[in-house]
Amino acid sequence: MGIVVVEVCDGNAITTLDIEGIIEAEFPEVAVLMNECLSFCGLCAVRPYALVNNKRVWGKTPEECLEKIREEIRKELAVYQ
Repeated sequence: MGIVVVEVCDGNAITTLDIEGIIEAEFPEVAVLMNECLSFCGLCAVRPYALVNNKRVWGKTPEECLEKIREEIRKELAVYQ
């Protein structure tokens, strides 16, 4: 398990990207967990989002959301560096 955990609902629009492959290739210390549901009913349908160490991160597009996920990961990793 990574020191940073990114959780993604598999019904979310961000899954149009290979989020797991992209994030884990860029950040080896991060674990991406794909879940059936993260219990934020309705958020999946409205915008792409993920949880980064239990913090909600979202964007208008999957690409914008991915960039915000990267930013949040960098903030979380800064604590350990």
